[in-house]
Amino acid sequence: MNTLRLVVSDPVPEPDLSAPAIKYEPIGRMLVERGKIADSDLDHALKIQGHIDAPLGEIMVSEGLLAKRDVLGALAAQCHARGADLDLEPPEPKMAACLPAEVCLRHGVVPWKRDGLRILVATSSPADFAALCQTMKRRGLSLFPVIVDELQIQSHLSRLYGAELARKAEVRVPDVESCRTWGTRTQHRTFWASAICGLLILSLLFAPAWTITLGVLWAVLTLAMTTVMKGAAFVAQLTQEPSRPRVNYDLSAAKFRLPRVSILVPLLKEKEIAEQLITRLSKLTYPKSLLNVVLVLEENDAVTRRTITDTDLPDWMSVIEVPSAGELTTKPRALNYALDFCRGSIVGVWDAEDWPEADQIERVVSRFNEAPENVVCLQGVLDYYNSRTNWLSRCFTIEYATWWRMILPGIAKLGLILPLGGTTLFFRRDALEKLGGWDAHNVTEDADLGVRLARHGYVTELLPTVTHEEATSRAWPWVRQRSRWLKGFLITYFVHMRDPAQLLRDVGLKRFLGLQTIFLATFSQFAAAPLLWSFWLTIAGFTHPVEVTLGAQVVWVLAGFFIFSEILSLTMGMVAVSGRAHRHLLAYVPTMMFYFTLGALASYKALWEIVKSPFFWDKTQHGVSRQTDPR
Repeated sequence: MNTLRLVVSDPVPEPDLSAPAIKYEPIGRMLVERGKIADSDLDHALKIQGHIDAPLGEIMVSEGLLAKRDVLGALAAQCHARGADLDLEPPEPKMAACLPAEVCLRHGVVPWKRDGLRILVATSSPADFAALCQTMKRRGLSLFPVIVDELQIQSHLSRLYGAELARKAEVRVPDVESCRTWGTRTQHRTFWASAICGLLILSLLFAPAWTITLGVLWAVLTLAMTTVMKGAAFVAQLTQEPSRPRVNYDLSAAKFRLPRVSILVPLLKEKEIAEQLITRLSKLTYPKSLLNVVLVLEENDAVTRRTITDTDLPDWMSVIEVPSAGELTTKPRALNYALDFCRGSIVGVWDAEDWPEADQIERVVSRFNEAPENVVCLQGVLDYYNSRTNWLSRCFTIEYATWWRMILPGIAKLGLILPLGGTTLFFRRDALEKLGGWDAHNVTEDADLGVRLARHGYVTELLPTVTHEEATSRAWPWVRQRSRWLKGFLITYFVHMRDPAQLLRDVGLKRFLGLQTIFLATFSQFAAAPLLWSFWLTIAGFTHPVEVTLGAQVVWVLAGFFIFSEILSLTMGMVAVSGRAHRHLLAYVPTMMFYFTLGALASYKALWEIVKSPFFWDKTQHGVSRQTDPR
């Protein structure tokens, strides 16, 4: 008996390719012979399968030709197995020792029971079970299949191996590319923060004018960095045509088999979002038999679980609960955990409140099919459906219309590193897994992943497809959200600047300088904003401290540059919202200088959290504004 046991720490065996594959009777013919479907139904399903990468049974269920229980019954007959209900008879915890977690995830199985020397293995696919038998043949295991619904297999895989997989989800990214070591250096950070604050106070007491002058010079230097980058991106966006050819997004006559696409939707404390989410995603036109939407929630999130329990989920949606492990509860940790349960060769991420365009998946699949192999990430465009809620939501929409429609496309055309957004992201799964997924401890895991992609030689492209989501419309939630983003930007900067010389070798000089601007200078602009605002004192006739140290001419030069940068920002905002969809925001563009005053407060909150709680995830509440169809 002991020779059949296999501990989880054992190396995962490679498939035994020399063993002959197990042959099964075609399931379609079996269903016809059983009178479950007509020959015409089978012909219809086979025709669909000719151009999509999905099992025949799933196609027939998605087309309404069969119930899932009929497919499971036919699968059981196909491999001469019986069915089971794991919810009524769950596998005992000790069964986890029979098969490694990696093997179970790879083949979509879970060990269920021991029957003498035999191990009964729950599977929803005889073909995957046959591959499992070839993989484990050298281990001397005697495996027998039991046909079970795939969702039950996922649920009990998580129950048996959840703690192990959750620990791995926290450390998938190598130490050298992760910020997780920050958690052990709180006293170190506190000491240096206290020392810097003490020196700043002393310098203000003994040399206030020079202290302010040095602060202003730093603020102007970082302003120059961001202004040059934004100006160059603006010009590039207005003058340069896209370098890649136009892609045909109509897949009705595609000459390649459409791949399965998995979409991860992380949820946390969502009270009402589930039904709205299903309504929005049901409008997607990609074949549902190829769509695998995974709702990801935390094990201790009773609010979201109750919401989902009360909701009738379609077959193409599933739920993964991330086991609680320590104090870390972050979106990237949840994404890493759920990634192992995805079935698609393309993996995407949407937020809970997202409203993607109906043909978004077709656009993703088409571009990946046409793109070179090193293009492993596609980033869609974000827009906001509640821009008329109040002044704050209007300014939020203006800010991100400028970012998504002017600056970011220009940055891409300039060949700089793209800091990814947290949603409407799509990856080639194999490349994402090679990178280790997301850094579970980084609160801007998206921007960090964008840098890691570039450092490893991969390419990210912007995709012309829009996802609408909710703009933050209240002041304190805005500060909380922005402080998390700014904290993550600064942490990401320090992580990748651990070895500046290596970073320079990885990305080249131009992108190295771009990274300094996008991460360090952007944070500095928020934190040093009050020093830049002080130039308005000069215009109002007051004496500026820089006038005392460097003279009046220097003050006016610096103030003039500050005004120029403000005019450039207003111009970019005007152009960004000049289209029909955003034209109602034009009158609010001049008020953006008041909008950014909140950013200074957010940066100081971010600095405090970097010292005291770098991994704290300040969640943005969804569902505050009423949703309307963005079309």
